[in-house]
Amino acid sequence: MVKKENEVAKTRYSDEELLEFKEIILKKLEKARQDLEILTEAFTTGGENDISDTSPTFKVLEEGYQVMSKEENSKLAARQDKFIQSLENALIRIENKTYGICRETGKLISKERLRIVPHATLSIDAKLQQNKK
Repeated sequence: MVKKENEVAKTRYSDEELLEFKEIILKKLEKARQDLEILTEAFTTGGENDISDTSPTFKVLEEGYQVMSKEENSKLAARQDKFIQSLENALIRIENKTYGICRETGKLISKERLRIVPHATLSIDAKLQQNKK
């Protein structure tokens, strides 16, 4: 495979490539926001189908389960919120034309990695080095 001249010293992605990544991020962002809304509703909803009209023993068990479930949903919602923030930060990097540049090495992160993890700020090599520490 022959490399084009401009690919050898490429320091950033082209505007067309950035647009492709922006579309990927916007789709993921829309889905992430929908998921966050579902999770948030799951741990804040008070009008659920419960067993308030049944035996007190079952009610105690059900309430314990609901507390655990709400805590888990709360944790998941916090993770989802962090993911959304990471995607929004990636959009800012696209606008600044710094998207896809590894914050450790200064080299371009592979397109394959960015298509899978569009909010990545580290190349595979930098990530592996970070995990060794």
